[in-house]
Amino acid sequence: MSLVNSNYLKNMGIWMNSDMQLSKSKNLKNGVDSELTLQMDKNNFTLERVAELSQMLKNKVDSAIHEIGKLNGQTQMIAINARIEASRAGLAGKTFSVVAEQMNDLSNKIGIVNKKMRIESRDALSELENLIRVQATNVRGTRLSDLALTNIDIIDRNLFERSVDVSWWATDDGVVNALTRKTKSSYDLAEKRFSIILNSYTVYFDLVLCDLDGNIVANGMPENTCSVGMNVKNSEWFDSAMRTTNGKEFGFQKVSRNTLVNNEVSLVFSCAVREGGYQHGKIIGVLGAFFRWEDLAQKIVKQAHLIDEEKHSTRICIVDDDGLIFADSKDLILDDKIEFLGRNILF
Repeated sequence: MSLVNSNYLKNMGIWMNSDMQLSKSKNLKNGVDSELTLQMDKNNFTLERVAELSQMLKNKVDSAIHEIGKLNGQTQMIAINARIEASRAGLAGKTFSVVAEQMNDLSNKIGIVNKKMRIESRDALSELENLIRVQATNVRGTRLSDLALTNIDIIDRNLFERSVDVSWWATDDGVVNALTRKTKSSYDLAEKRFSIILNSYTVYFDLVLCDLDGNIVANGMPENTCSVGMNVKNSEWFDSAMRTTNGKEFGFQKVSRNTLVNNEVSLVFSCAVREGGYQHGKIIGVLGAFFRWEDLAQKIVKQAHLIDEEKHSTRICIVDDDGLIFADSKDLILDDKIEFLGRNILF
């Protein structure tokens, strides 16, 4: 399911893949009744279980029909032997010969019924199993899709707030004055302002302020990463902010490990700082906000509500349109790609 509700999510998506094939029972010798009792445990009842039980019943019926066939074959052999012995006995075996003929006729009829039962039961039980599995897939798919949509909404609302943050802070007097006056004291004031913001907004690694050439002139966490003096002109978040046409728009860089925050996994929002803090003022620099992506995304994928039957067979990921993993219940962030049917259709 693609995340298309906001422009900063247009290249991201949520993928849930559930393995619908449950393992078959390892022990059929105790009979269908005992297996039904075991499998119908209320805590583990699913349509997949019903499909599995249907398969077990099919196997049991096939086995029973096979046994009937074997017994009928033995009956036919007995009937043939009886006819042979009756023939040898001559007139004395005539009556027994009639019984042998009747046994043979009965055996042939049983064979016909057995064959018909095998074909009809196999077809009926196979159709039943397929119908149940299709229904199980639809039910599971709908449930997981709803779960994905709920999580998409959580992410969308959370990241929308981040875009509002950076757009607001780009108009702060301390930020605008720093890029207007370009003095050490103005840069120091901007850093103090950033520090106050970061103490309240703990979802960020850092805030950085750049001039028009992409040189960082102030950052809010110099004690952790002093990025002042570094150049970010070629970064996606700086370039996208410079290309905005007004103060309502913002730049963005998708999930990556960023050297400006000690190689932590971050999502960067950016906004052009404009003269006087006005929406249509001339651009005088760029403010970048480095969001703690894992704190949000990993919490969502790890705490997704799955029933016990799904937990061992379901992987929850947030991926981009190339399948690169941005969040993962298996913790393979940015280290793995996923291919799945329908990915291009979703995006």
